[in-house]
Amino acid sequence: MKSKKLLSLIVACTMALSMASCGSSSSDGDSSSSGSSNASQNKTEAPKLDGYELLWSDEFDGDKLNEDIWSYDPHEPGWTNNELQEYTTSTDNVFVKDGKVILKAIKSQKDGKDYYTSGKIKSQNKKDFTYGKVSISAKVPFGKGLWPALWMMPTDEQHYGQWPKCGEIDIMEVLGNDVSTAYGTVHYGEPHSEQQQTYKLIESDFEKEFHEFSVEWEPGEIRWYIDGHEYLKVNDWFTAVEGEDDKPYPAPFDQPFFVQMNLAVGGDWPGNPDADTNFDKAEFEIDYVRVYQKPNYDKNVKKPEVTMRQALEDGNYIYNGSFAEAEDLTDDKNWKFLLFNGGEGAAKIENNEIVINSSKEGTEEYSVQLVQPELPMIKGKKYRATFEAYADEPRDMIVCVSAPTAGWVRYLKDTKLKLTKEKQKFTYEFDMTAKTDPNGRLEFNMGKCGSTATIHISNVRVEEIK
Repeated sequence: MKSKKLLSLIVACTMALSMASCGSSSSDGDSSSSGSSNASQNKTEAPKLDGYELLWSDEFDGDKLNEDIWSYDPHEPGWTNNELQEYTTSTDNVFVKDGKVILKAIKSQKDGKDYYTSGKIKSQNKKDFTYGKVSISAKVPFGKGLWPALWMMPTDEQHYGQWPKCGEIDIMEVLGNDVSTAYGTVHYGEPHSEQQQTYKLIESDFEKEFHEFSVEWEPGEIRWYIDGHEYLKVNDWFTAVEGEDDKPYPAPFDQPFFVQMNLAVGGDWPGNPDADTNFDKAEFEIDYVRVYQKPNYDKNVKKPEVTMRQALEDGNYIYNGSFAEAEDLTDDKNWKFLLFNGGEGAAKIENNEIVINSSKEGTEEYSVQLVQPELPMIKGKKYRATFEAYADEPRDMIVCVSAPTAGWVRYLKDTKLKLTKEKQKFTYEFDMTAKTDPNGRLEFNMGKCGSTATIHISNVRVEEIK
């Protein structure tokens, strides 16, 4: 939630979703579900989980926010990410209704300009914990510029140093203009590093129904789930002051964290609301928050050994760079074709080239994108990237080598090139001066360029030259 940029990896699932798995069941008496100020005749009891004990939960059964668990977290507009909203303590922005807590964004006028207020709550210094399983059932609002988030930060942000050195676990984020896609992310380190994965619903979206968003946080591993489906697992983080040795693993994720929930408006990632954003329905609904812990955790963990992709016999780090294999372009092996933010199109491999057909270019350069990840980028090495390409009509395309787990820096800078109807060979050389990274990624970005002309790419190579 602090700082975001899209990592274009999607896990798509087509399924009939039963909300019985995410809903609440009613029974008598569970004192950990809510404080005495939130009492009701029919309390919801959090279910038992094998191997876990319930640490705390809030089922929002009462008629007001349980301040034994939650604190309001007011902030002025622009507090982070250039967001527009003021977070307030008003019950217009945060309220409990029908067994749910509602975080509502409100649009008004102030000094003749649009002004936005919204809700943010946190469990800091009230329900902090180290390691556990967090499960939250929520339903998000639709609308450009709306940005609901469920996330965790350390109780003492200065223990390892200010963000991102302190670490951050994003359980869920959804952009209001694309409510079929949820993001799970972890931030850490200096320089800023992150790992992110997305989970996409095909036949539904996160606005229509409640879904359960979970993380299982253990020493040495964090796993993300939606409705019980694991879609991201991370175990290779670090933290350090730049220029110094890394702190002992598993820092920074070995300290107390707390849960927070908010509905942001605008900002660097989602962009600002537009005329179609309906603030009458700008409500982020949370049905429950449940935190479990195992009786014991093995804290004697070691950071996994880094494995680097090996070059092919001809020195090429790009697998299937000749497009001899008509591989699956939706899995996480070798090439992957991706669409985001209004981009529409398809890709196929044939006749030793990949052909990208676009019907809509989308709103971002990465809205139509072809990538190959897991390229080893070794500090002190020099690399050469080469490929051949042409288009059915003259148009632009952008190529780069990015760092999706190292703050999205560019090892090969974003380079715009002009495609013609004649096949051309493109060659780019670059020096790797940053910290060694086993997760470099070659990107071809074809969105937001004023054209949807079909592109043909072949003979792709990335190799060390010194």
